[in-house]
Amino acid sequence: MKLHALITGLLFAATFAANSWANTPAPAPAAKGDATRAQKIVNDVCAACHTSDGNSTNPTYPALAGQSPEYLAKQLHEFKSGARKNAIMAPNAAKLSEDDMLNLAAYFSAQSPKPRQAKDASLIAAGQKVFKGGNAGSGVPACASCHGPSGAGIPVQFPRLAGQHSKYVFTQLKNFRSGDRANDGGKMMQVIARKLTDQEMKAVAEYVNGLR
Repeated sequence: MKLHALITGLLFAATFAANSWANTPAPAPAAKGDATRAQKIVNDVCAACHTSDGNSTNPTYPALAGQSPEYLAKQLHEFKSGARKNAIMAPNAAKLSEDDMLNLAAYFSAQSPKPRQAKDASLIAAGQKVFKGGNAGSGVPACASCHGPSGAGIPVQFPRLAGQHSKYVFTQLKNFRSGDRANDGGKMMQVIARKLTDQEMKAVAEYVNGLR
């Protein structure tokens, strides 16, 4: 029964992801940044929230170390354009040039993420179930179908989740559900988040916090 449920969940997730990708415009080839040219901006601006190596110590702010450069550059563009709303990031991104954004993306993607330890055993178990198998009953696909079994993500399309602060992940899921965050291609995350319960969000957030 467990094997059947797992196979069903994976097939459901794959179908959902395929349909979502079909409605998402293909990303343009990513330009390369120069990590060495980002250091001044990192020290003067970014480090205050994310630390200089991208391993933020405040769970309100995302860990950037090891994130794909394509995803980081996309988020900076969208903070600047207003497609993604954030009172802190908007004025900071507004000052960045195209080269600045590419350089910052190259810099933080090159940093080594520091492993974190998930602590709540019951949440970890529930989060693993949703992450790997989804919830076919409520129409939630497996997170792993897009973000990978280890949470490493797929560059350009889907971000790295492994080691991300659980508080930050939970907040973003709630923002997708409410529509406060709407910069997901094809509205994939908005659709999924509306089907997740608060408890499922907390569980997934706790589980990915401990992934490496």
